[in-house]
Amino acid sequence: MTNSVLLNNIDHQNLKIITERSDTYGDNLWYAQTFPMEFKSVQAYYPIFFNKNPDTGKFFPLALFGFENKENLFLSDDKWTADYIPAMVARQPFLIGIQALNEGGIEKQQRMLNIDLDNPRVNQEQGESIFLEHGGSSPYLDKVADLLEAIHHGLNDSNDFINALNEHQLLESVTLDITLNDHSKNQMLGFYTINEEKLAELSSDILKLLHKKGYLQAIYMTIASQANVRKLISKKNARLGL
Repeated sequence: MTNSVLLNNIDHQNLKIITERSDTYGDNLWYAQTFPMEFKSVQAYYPIFFNKNPDTGKFFPLALFGFENKENLFLSDDKWTADYIPAMVARQPFLIGIQALNEGGIEKQQRMLNIDLDNPRVNQEQGESIFLEHGGSSPYLDKVADLLEAIHHGLNDSNDFINALNEHQLLESVTLDITLNDHSKNQMLGFYTINEEKLAELSSDILKLLHKKGYLQAIYMTIASQANVRKLISKKNARLGL
């Protein structure tokens, strides 16, 4: 549960955000949602797969950090060892809120910047200041606002991307059988990847359409990213001292 409230420079004037990375601050995630607009950065470090939201049944893309719950193999000595942290992780403890407005009798929805006051990063003693002394937004908060704007557009685009994948039957279930150097096995179920056979069967017209929308590049980046599973296995073996 979160304690999400509308951010303002009166009630939250003195708040600071701890930007260090550790289990203490909720970074012990084994995956995080991503979106096609950041695949170029994500695929350099993490495998990209797809999962289903258990409540809605809708697919979403994810960046994989480990092989089991609360295992992030990119966390070491309270540092995130990859040069890129996916936006859905980096945004914490901020999120997008929706506020209803009435303009000339027409009800509209406006995106607002919210903060989770129960997030362990939020405090008044250490970290990045949210507001300047006289109430203006700090450079840190400006960066957060830009990040959330990118997430908003990225998630909307991701919905269209998933619809295109479903329309052309480009998702298939995959089971990852991971064997480590100590002979232990990890089997990961419930993940999906690109069906390369279906991709190869698409007509040139469909491929052109996917390319025009930027989705063909995202598809190939998804496929290429899965070479990073081997890197995750190496990280896991190193953590086991093997």
